[in-house]
Amino acid sequence: MKRATVLAHEQLVSVLRAGDLAVDATLGNGHDALFLAGLVGEEGRVIGFDIQDQAIESSQRRLTEAGMMERCELVEASHARMKDFVPAEVSAVTFNLGYLPGADQGVITRSRSTLEALNVSLELLRSGGLITCVCYPGHPGGVEEAEEVLAWAVRLPDHFRVEFHNEKGRHEGRPFLVSVWRLPVT
Repeated sequence: MKRATVLAHEQLVSVLRAGDLAVDATLGNGHDALFLAGLVGEEGRVIGFDIQDQAIESSQRRLTEAGMMERCELVEASHARMKDFVPAEVSAVTFNLGYLPGADQGVITRSRSTLEALNVSLELLRSGGLITCVCYPGHPGGVEEAEEVLAWAVRLPDHFRVEFHNEKGRHEGRPFLVSVWRLPVT
């Protein structure tokens, strides 16, 4: 089984095209934003969210060094406020929950704002679009958040397809991926 983040990226490749709008709901150090920016191309746009100025600065540095900052907008706000900043339907939203590597591990994503952001993502997602959510139950607060994300996902209506990906043979604290596709209207 592939790492959850690698699998999420493979799924995003299958959905995103040049010119698309994508959201990185949890910027962290900017790895996902950079990946998304490469997929949406010069005509596309990535809007990234994080509550920590350190994450915004790290992401901006990474995107600038790669020459992709011009196709990105970085917002220092909770991902729960996504709807205030995203102007149109999106092709993909990616979440990488937990804490910012190399920073204060006491500042973590929280169930309440994550669930709010996931619900807003559903509203913004175009037909055929994808939400990826990598959960990290191995840190304090991570188990509760992961369980709430799973409970949210299993309650989604039939016009969404949900997949769960976990590394077999690994202990329960390992990261896992929840993928949600909005099924095309037929």
